[in-house]
Amino acid sequence: MNFGLFPLAVIQSILLTLGQVTLKFGLMRMEPFGWTRSFWISVFANWQFALSGICFGAASLLWMYILKHYPLSSSYPLVSLSYVFGLLAAMVFFQEEVDFYEWLGVSLIVLGCFIIAN
Repeated sequence: MNFGLFPLAVIQSILLTLGQVTLKFGLMRMEPFGWTRSFWISVFANWQFALSGICFGAASLLWMYILKHYPLSSSYPLVSLSYVFGLLAAMVFFQEEVDFYEWLGVSLIVLGCFIIAN
């Protein structure tokens, strides 16, 4: 297995997480959904919403590169690193509390990624 996969998977997972975080911030600023002019202005004038699209697009392009150059059986499980980064982002950006079982689950994900990467 090529050891370049793990750093690429980490970057791709961070991009996915940044996309989710900026999407949540963007949605928090939007008006409630409706077919009104003010709603659509709140969508298109929302830089966090736009940034989430850029992050998701970059993550998708990197994912295409990963899929082209590495086995799917090794690559796909490493996408679960985004759950780890998502949990950390929830704590940092949204002050969410994480319980023991969530930490346990994240620890198992990290262990699984370590096993797959080696």
